[in-house]
Amino acid sequence: MAASTYLYFVRHGNTNFSKDLEREGAGAKLTEEGERDARRVAELLVGEGIDVIVSSPQHRARDTVAPLAERLGKEITLIEALKERAIGSLSVDIPEEAFRRAVALSFEDLDAALPEGETTRQARARAVPAISRLLEDHAGKRIAIGTHGNIMTIMLHYFDARYGYAFWSSTSKPDIYRARFEGGRLAEVERLWEEERTARPSSVTPGDDSR
Repeated sequence: MAASTYLYFVRHGNTNFSKDLEREGAGAKLTEEGERDARRVAELLVGEGIDVIVSSPQHRARDTVAPLAERLGKEITLIEALKERAIGSLSVDIPEEAFRRAVALSFEDLDAALPEGETTRQARARAVPAISRLLEDHAGKRIAIGTHGNIMTIMLHYFDARYGYAFWSSTSKPDIYRARFEGGRLAEVERLWEEERTARPSSVTPGDDSR
C-alpha cells in the first residue's frame, strides 16, 4: 500500500492589509505579532518531517513559513497559482458585511463574485492543478504550503464540499491544517494550530458530518 501524502496548509499570520500593496501583487507584510506567530508555526512544524516547502508568492504567506524553512534549511518554492483570491475589486472598499455575504455565496454558486472579483470556479481552476502536481511529484512526502484563508478553503472545498464559508470564517491568522491524502483522495484533515483561548474540533474525516 502506498504511503500517505501530507499537505500542511499554513494560513498566514496577521498583517495590515493594503489594497494598494495587493494590487501591486506582493501584498502586505506580517505585523510584529504575525512575525512572532510565524516563529511559533516553525516550532509546531519543525518535528513533522517536512520534506518540501512551497508558498503563495505574496509576502504574508511566504513570510509565515520562512522561519520553518530556515529551521529546516530548505528553500521555499513560490507558486503563482496559489495566490489569494480577490472576491471583488481591489480598487474600491468593500464593506465587511458585503464581503462576507459574497464569500458565503461563492461557495454556493461557484460562478458568483463581486464586480472585478475572481469566482470560486476560476480560483479553483488555477490552484487545484498546482495541488495535484504537488501530490504527484511528492507522493508519500510531507509538504508545507504557505497560503491564505480564502484560497485554502477553495482548495479543500474541491476535495470535500463541506469545506466552505463556515470553515473559512472559523479559521484564524495564522492557522495550520494537516491534510492526509491517499493518492488524490482527501482522507483526513487535522487542525494543528492551537489558539490560547479558543478550543475547536481538531480533526475531520471526509464523509463524517459530525463536524
